[in-house]
Amino acid sequence: MTALDALPPWLSVLVALLLILGSSLALLGAYGLVRLRDFYDRLHAPTLGTSWGSAAILMASLLSWSWVQDRVFLHELVIGLFILLTTPVTLMLLGRAALHRDRMEGSKSVPPSGSTDKKGQDAPASH
Repeated sequence: MTALDALPPWLSVLVALLLILGSSLALLGAYGLVRLRDFYDRLHAPTLGTSWGSAAILMASLLSWSWVQDRVFLHELVIGLFILLTTPVTLMLLGRAALHRDRMEGSKSVPPSGSTDKKGQDAPASH
């Protein structure tokens, strides 16, 4: 007999559904990483899969072990908070680094550094 045998059936079903949801989202993110055509498209699928997939898996863990141990496991909330905060920041840093690299290489597939106004004149680049 394990500690998880003490979970009531309704909580076991909820934990199982959260695990299935989280693992499905993580799998979709991995699939998007493989299938999407270029770096900029590949940035989005894994980050969304990681954020929401990890959140569902952490919620399942939080619910099950909080019930078994009769206390709230705050370290899982901290892990979830760090994942949800660092994933978008990492996405932006990787995207900007790739954009800078492509601009330095003179790639025509990315927009130029300065945007143009309605009259066709270059507007000052915002930093």
